[in-house]
Amino acid sequence: MTLYDIPLHTLTGEPTSLGAYRDRAVLVVNVASKCGLTPQYAGLERLQKEYGDRGLTVLGVPCNQFAGQEPGSPEEIGTFCSATYGVTFPMLEKTEVNGAGRHPLYAELTRLADSSGEAGDVQWNFEKFLLSPSGEPVARFRPRTEPGDPELLAAIEAQLPA
Repeated sequence: MTLYDIPLHTLTGEPTSLGAYRDRAVLVVNVASKCGLTPQYAGLERLQKEYGDRGLTVLGVPCNQFAGQEPGSPEEIGTFCSATYGVTFPMLEKTEVNGAGRHPLYAELTRLADSSGEAGDVQWNFEKFLLSPSGEPVARFRPRTEPGDPELLAAIEAQLPA
């Protein structure tokens, strides 16, 4: 089984998988609407606009596990993201990223260590996992890493399909 095979659902409840993004670099980000880091949505949308045509997909994964900062319904989340930040990148359904109910996608992603060698639980909202076009996790960036961070941009550039 690969990451491409793990069943997922879109924010609107439609079945999907990472296989929909085969041959693209994917930046998977657990997001929240009521977090101090929520303004990162603007930077994530810039990444989608700047790199989308070159083979990057930003994938938002709402999560309410951190201080209840994503309490909304799917409709509320979608409206907030599009109206407040003009989000056009795909969003998945609200998902648990840590603990006993951790989604299988995050069970795999959290095995990847960050640049300091630390793997394990997602620390907070807006943790980022970069996947190669072949669906392999290749880089992990902690929540305070801004979407425009030079290290993140270099990692994205290195994964864009030729």
